[in-house]
Amino acid sequence: MAKDLAFTCTSCGAAHSKWSGQCDACGAWNAIVEEAPLATGPTAKTLGAKRGHAITLTDLATQEAAPPRTMAGVEELDRVLGGGLVAASALLVGGDPGIGKSTLLLQAAARFARNGLKVIYVTGEESTAQVQMRAQRLGLTESPVRLASETNLRDILTTLEAEKPDLAIIDSIQTMWADHVDAAPGSVSQVRAAAHELTTFAKRRGISVIMVGHVTKEGAIAGPRVIEHMVDTVLYFEGERGHQFRILRAVKNRFGPADEIGVFEMTGKGLAEVKNPSALFLSERGTPAPGSVVFAGIEGTRPILCEIQALVSPAPQGQARRSVVGWDGGRLAMILAVLESRCGIPFTGLDVYLNVAGGLRIHEPAADLAVAAALVSAREDTALSPECVIFGEISLSGALRPVSQTENRLKEAQKLGFTCATVPQVTKRASLQGMTLRENRDLAGFVTEIFGIKADGRE
Repeated sequence: MAKDLAFTCTSCGAAHSKWSGQCDACGAWNAIVEEAPLATGPTAKTLGAKRGHAITLTDLATQEAAPPRTMAGVEELDRVLGGGLVAASALLVGGDPGIGKSTLLLQAAARFARNGLKVIYVTGEESTAQVQMRAQRLGLTESPVRLASETNLRDILTTLEAEKPDLAIIDSIQTMWADHVDAAPGSVSQVRAAAHELTTFAKRRGISVIMVGHVTKEGAIAGPRVIEHMVDTVLYFEGERGHQFRILRAVKNRFGPADEIGVFEMTGKGLAEVKNPSALFLSERGTPAPGSVVFAGIEGTRPILCEIQALVSPAPQGQARRSVVGWDGGRLAMILAVLESRCGIPFTGLDVYLNVAGGLRIHEPAADLAVAAALVSAREDTALSPECVIFGEISLSGALRPVSQTENRLKEAQKLGFTCATVPQVTKRASLQGMTLRENRDLAGFVTEIFGIKADGRE
């Protein structure tokens, strides 16, 4: 008889028959914990003895209408959700501690309640008095939101069954406790069981459930990755503690586009939506300085302009340091290697610091050319034109590859007063009056044109 798998990796959710120091699936150290099995399932012999019912099969054509949506009235939130909240859906919202997840969801609950939805907010981390104090500070005390403080999952589901709300918010999933699972709250078994029960309840009863999830130090939602597969939408609330900007990013959405973002500003009265994120990210930009470049990016369906800053300084004896905030460190190493091997610009013995201003995180490779320009500008101590935006992907051969939605990027830049753009050479030219385009085939040509440095490194 096979032995039940009683060990699970908290990082990736892989099951193991015994404990070990490192997970074979994801390579994480000290992430395997013991847990009791959720239930004792039927054996293969029992399944073979009892025949099941034939399921109904259909084709791909359907006459069903699109799922109904309810708008929150917060444009940034509705944008990330794909056009509003879908009934009978399960959402998971993750973010760093203190980033503003509870504030965002309390404000969203108040807006949905004012729009006619029956909303229940269940907190397992705070008392009702604490949530009421936050609601008073945010000016939400008049909103018809029902509030409860509870961690017992059975009691919560019984209450939701009786009240029949349109939206239930669970803050947070790691504090929920299912009494049929022999494990401590916050363990892999408890988190998985609670997420499964809430998601199943949402589908069965036709209500929307929003669950708050804690994140690990690596930035991923704590618990098994199977939770993200259970729910319909996964949102991450990002931002830096030292900045007032907050980014709500959809990394999974079955009812709308993924990678869509909403931009908020943290104020004394809660989170305020930002109508023009590009102007906000560039608002604190001063006089032109070496290492400062404006990048025209695309986040979801929205073009956003932001400032990329680089600093290059002599390194003390020993290994040079590479520090990145808001971008991929591995991609920075690739850009440095291409600059050295294809353009003859060495960074050996130099500390390199790269930062995306405003707390924004960039994931698209279209920022390669802007990063390269910032690095060379900082190394040569030469400021670039403040009226020019830069974007383009760099290949390992040093060639510049065109990126998607070039015209949308240029239109956003022109709207904010930029008159020049440095882009890869494209077959279809964007027709924008008053906008000067500088097109380059490779990185060596770009460096020579902008900084006067030949490919062999001699001016």
